[in-house]
Formats: sequence, structure tokens, C-alpha cells
Amino acid sequence: MSVLLRSDTDGVRTLTLNRPHRRNAIDAELWEALRAALAETAGDRSVRALVLAGAGGAFCSGADIPRQVSSAHPLDRIRPLTEVTLLLHELPVPTVAKVTGVAVGAGWNLALGCDLVVATPQARFSQIFARRGLSLDCGGSWLLPRLVGLQQAKRLALLAETIEAEEARALGLVTWVTAEDTVDAFVDDLTARLVTGPPVALAQTKALLHEGTERTLRDALANEARAQAVNFAGADVREAYAAFADRREPHFTGRWAVPSRTEDDDT
Repeated sequence: MSVLLRSDTDGVRTLTLNRPHRRNAIDAELWEALRAALAETAGDRSVRALVLAGAGGAFCSGADIPRQVSSAHPLDRIRPLTEVTLLLHELPVPTVAKVTGVAVGAGWNLALGCDLVVATPQARFSQIFARRGLSLDCGGSWLLPRLVGLQQAKRLALLAETIEAEEARALGLVTWVTAEDTVDAFVDDLTARLVTGPPVALAQTKALLHEGTERTLRDALANEARAQAVNFAGADVREAYAAFADRREPHFTGRWAVPSRTEDDDT
């Protein structure tokens, strides 16, 4: 049985952590499967949105703690976590975490690494690291202060409290809370809206928002100008204008629309 399930439907790729007997705790095999799947997704232009989910009523209970201490160097053991975190963060398509049950430690930070988080009321969240004698990983030290501010980030990390879905939403750590019996339909509707968006523009907007947290306004304006130049050279802007004039929904493809050079250009 695969530790990571994958399904593709209408431009949406769903990756499901599949170790329900361990509440989807991520062991070495699953880290590698996630790394390979995210790397493949980054280069697959047929994918327009990604959903990250867990099987068996849990999202992810964190990194699987081995029963015996590994002889591998700690830096080698943490490398797969780093690679997965970066691949998820830099993925050019919108990403959605569908959180049912627990999202703990590295599991919660994987959810926070997605662009949007949908949770059920039964979801529970914890930066559990301190209870395990550990500090944050999977990008938690970078993500939390940006999402909730430094003081709340310290509270969550230092006390390792477990919080409920509604509190997570109030803190800005969950985008939506929806009932367990409607969460699948909610995510399906959300991703259906995302896949109809202009793929190049969405990818650049996502990158601009990420970069904007660490740039001056002057840097941000320069990056925005560069991104808009790319957008105007694509077919999606023309399609958007045409659809507006025709009073219809646009059909975005992400195609490049700058005409190629011909011999006449040199005359």
C-alpha cells in the first residue's frame, strides 16, 4: 500500500498522506514520496492547483519518531523535511490544505505552508515540538511570526498548546472552517475556482506575496513591474479583455502570445 496517494481531476492534484494507523505521521518513506511528488508537480503544467490531505480522519501527527535513535547525522535526517518544505512553498500553483483531525508539529507546518487552509470543526492544531524536547522545523519559525505576529508565535511555540479550529481561524492560521460532511465539496468548489484563474499571473502573484514580506516598497514595485510585463506578453490578458467585452467568463491557458520573429522583421 502506498504511503502517499495521488489523484488528478480537472487540473487539481490531490496528495493524500496515507499512514492512518499512525495518524499520518511522516516517516522516511513518506518524506521521500512527498518530495518526489512535489518536484514532479512543479514541472507538470497540467496541474493548476494542489490539495494536501490526510487519510483516515487525521491530517498529520507530525514527523514519525523512530523507536530507536537513528545513527544518521542530524543534518541528514532533517534534509528531507527542508526539501519538502521548500518545494511546497515554491510550488507555482495555488495549494490548499484540507485539515481533518489533528495537524501537529511538522504536520501543522506543512498545512501552514499551503496557500489556503480549510479545516473541519474537529481539527486540532499544536506546535508540539517543545513537548518532545525539540525546536520548530518545517518552516514554523518563518511561517508563524508572519501569520500571527511574534508574540502569538512565541505563545504557540513555547507552550506547545493544542488549539481548536475556530481559534486557529481567528488567529489567521486557518482560512475557512467548514463542517465535516461538507469539507470535500467545499474544497472541490474552491479548487474549481482556482484552476479557472490565469496560471502565469497566479504563480507570479504568489511569488510576489512571498517576496513582499522581506522587500522594501521599492523592491516590491520593481518586482510587480517585472511580473506585469510577463503577464502582458501572454494570451491571458487579451483573453480577459475579450471576455469582458463579450460578457462571458474568460478561458485562461497561460500561453505565451508574443509573436515570433520573421524574416520581415529584419528588413
